[in-house]
Amino acid sequence: MNLQTKLENLPTGPGVYLMKNDAGEIIYVGKAINLRNRVRSYFRELKPDQAKTKALVKHIADLEYILADNELEALVLECNLIKKYRPKYNINLKDDKTYPFLKITKEDYPQVLVTRKVLKDGARYFGPYPSVNELRNSLEMIRKIFPFRSCKQKVFTNDRPCLNAHIQMCYAPCVGRISKEEYNEMIEQVALFFEGKQDGLVKRLRQEMEQAAENLEFEQAARLRDQLQGVEQIMTQQKAVLGGEDDQDVIAMARGLNQCCVQIFFVRGGKIVGRENYFLRGTDDSSRGEVLASFMKQFYLTCQFIPRNILLETELEEQAVLEQWLSEKRESRVYLKVPKRGQAKELVDLVGKNASEALAKQELEETVREQRTVSVLEQLQQLLGLENPPARMECYDISNTQGTESVASMVVFVDGKPKKDQYRRFKIKTVEGANDYASLKEVLTRRFRRGLAEQSEGENGKFDVFPDVIMMDGGRGQVNIALEVLQELGLKIPVCGMVKDNRHRTRGLYYNNVELLMEENSEPFLLITRMQDEAHRFAITYHRSLRGKRNLASVLDDIPGVGEKRKKNLLKHFGSFTKIREASMEELLEVEGINRTVAEEIYSYLRTHQDLQARLNRK
Repeated sequence: MNLQTKLENLPTGPGVYLMKNDAGEIIYVGKAINLRNRVRSYFRELKPDQAKTKALVKHIADLEYILADNELEALVLECNLIKKYRPKYNINLKDDKTYPFLKITKEDYPQVLVTRKVLKDGARYFGPYPSVNELRNSLEMIRKIFPFRSCKQKVFTNDRPCLNAHIQMCYAPCVGRISKEEYNEMIEQVALFFEGKQDGLVKRLRQEMEQAAENLEFEQAARLRDQLQGVEQIMTQQKAVLGGEDDQDVIAMARGLNQCCVQIFFVRGGKIVGRENYFLRGTDDSSRGEVLASFMKQFYLTCQFIPRNILLETELEEQAVLEQWLSEKRESRVYLKVPKRGQAKELVDLVGKNASEALAKQELEETVREQRTVSVLEQLQQLLGLENPPARMECYDISNTQGTESVASMVVFVDGKPKKDQYRRFKIKTVEGANDYASLKEVLTRRFRRGLAEQSEGENGKFDVFPDVIMMDGGRGQVNIALEVLQELGLKIPVCGMVKDNRHRTRGLYYNNVELLMEENSEPFLLITRMQDEAHRFAITYHRSLRGKRNLASVLDDIPGVGEKRKKNLLKHFGSFTKIREASMEELLEVEGINRTVAEEIYSYLRTHQDLQARLNRK
């Protein structure tokens, strides 16, 4: 069914629509109360200032839609699809996946960890936090007050406590020095602190201290006193901004050239306990309300704590459905408010001012980086005698272990910066043994033949764009191989060798049969070093993953009752060897062809096989 037919037959109910380009990639995800009206609106005459929407429509080759029962269901689905696909034309948070969370595990004696992954594992998560260093510092301070365990044991097997217990940094639950109930009570106090409920924690500690003193438990009372003083000392560093003890998030934004900075202040118990700014790209065609709504969908999708009140600088078109969604996530009513006067309005204005400062700083840093990049590329142009600065550079490297699992990497730098979505990796197909020259010849031939074929067919493929300079990890030999391939294919592209010294450190460039001298602290030298390191990293990562899969596959082959068919069923069901290793008995029994006897063999073997951990470590 072609696009026009799909447009004519769109339903009128609520749902989510997915726009695709001619390569089948999802380039935009949106939601609608009426799918027919919303989707067709893209193909009507657009206003002159809707440049981004015009670009989107130009690239739409196909669309899909998913019906929903109501607008709220469509909103949740839209949030999840945007997070999954990161479409090019949606407003996206920049680097939102990098922010850390605090995790309290679900165990008899819970661990308190810093993590970047939020899983549905029954644990409690707090965050995200703007800085992992600040989070670790806070955690270290809290651990001095509440000495929870830092070990990762699932089952305690110690005969004696570890060093942390001797230096008063752990209550040693591993040897029974603290009961399960007492330990979990301490963890609840840690949770209260990271929820921002320090006032409630202080009140609770004071009551427990006084009760312990009345019961003549002076050692316990002294411990609680020290904890109370530690929490109060941290609280003095926080600024009270509101008269009450409300939990609030305060959100405002500042606009720049095709990007926005959204600033959020975290107010807990009437005090600012943290703040962070987030940058969103592709916002020129969107109103302030649309930008804030897009930010909130992405931010609160994974946020574990949602306050009762969220203060905003402007009204949102989707305010009612967002309130409903956030209320369901919180499991109690959430209010989105736009204050017009008073202290709350002053706080929103302060957040907006901070957003403007952060955006100005970001734009200045970007300008400086761009000027530096232009400078380094011009220096490379002069060094190599090129007609123009090398905008696109491709770097190649080979990795193998004694000739096995040979792979190659192609990393791409555009305007002096890594373009990771254009990285490619190759498994060597025609070369046996450790022959780097032959392997490079195969890889370069495959890459440029494919590129020429895509150009002749008029495709926008993976290889149809050619580099301004090719960088080879090596010297004269590697450069000559590349030049030989290019000559056979009728291509003329400058080729450089990234030469290393005896200590395997970058030494300089080999070009036109001459090794070019470069100052070690010069920007061109640092760029070359970075490209060489990146090519090596990407190649060896791929090689290790193949080697690790082979090693783990051999472990499965050794398990009694697991033949080729059952091994394939296990891989198909779980998707990876790691998940097979972590699977429970019940999960193994769900695999086609796996009975209880075989499941018990797999479960026992993967947990007791002595060589498994050594093989995993060698990855």
